[in-house]
Amino acid sequence: MSENFTAEKLLNTLVETLEKQKSGSFHVEVKANSMTSQFNKLFGREKPVHHILGGGKSADVLLWRDKKISAAVLTAATTIWLLFEWLNYNFLSLLCLALVLVMSVQFLWTNASGVFSSDRKPSKAPRLVLPKDFFVNIATAVGAEVNRGLRFLQNVSCGGNLKQFVIVVVCLWAGAVIGNWFNFFTVVYIGFVAAHTLPVFYEKYDDQIDNFVYKVLDQMQNQYRKVDFGLLSKIPKGKKLE
Repeated sequence: MSENFTAEKLLNTLVETLEKQKSGSFHVEVKANSMTSQFNKLFGREKPVHHILGGGKSADVLLWRDKKISAAVLTAATTIWLLFEWLNYNFLSLLCLALVLVMSVQFLWTNASGVFSSDRKPSKAPRLVLPKDFFVNIATAVGAEVNRGLRFLQNVSCGGNLKQFVIVVVCLWAGAVIGNWFNFFTVVYIGFVAAHTLPVFYEKYDDQIDNFVYKVLDQMQNQYRKVDFGLLSKIPKGKKLE
């Protein structure tokens, strides 16, 4: 009886140990998969795309939460681009035609309302009034973005990091090449369309895009290591400014 009890006890202890190891390996595997999935998010992203875009109504428009508003904004931008680029309107002529249209509507509203109303009194036409700080807010926002861009470029040029300097110069050179292909207004329109299509596309297919981007980045990193080992590492680095 004593030997049977001891053997049974040893067998139960062995089974429990194997179950704990199996359970522990399963939790480790799940944790590893979770960490890998989090690591593979583009640029280490942990928050939703809507939160990264700032949230609020602007993010709703970019992510097509309200399809009517997003479609209206994109249609308006496309219409403006077609008027300037395809129909060759300039800003002054388009502004004058828009003012003529608005004044004509207000004139007809004021005079026709008196004819169709029962008391024969003309109703007041709606008027457009811009807020006093409208253009001030625009200028402040644009100025802040311009200063941030200038600060970044000057930090790169004065920081003594040759690799970062070369990358920024190549990006600026690519921008100059693109500027030869399209004018400034077309480049702005392309950026506007990209802002209203790429985020929602990425939000829908984020896993596939993340995997593809990281594969491309790995290949680019391998090529950069070859260039760095053969050329860039032999160039003396400047002293960093304190």
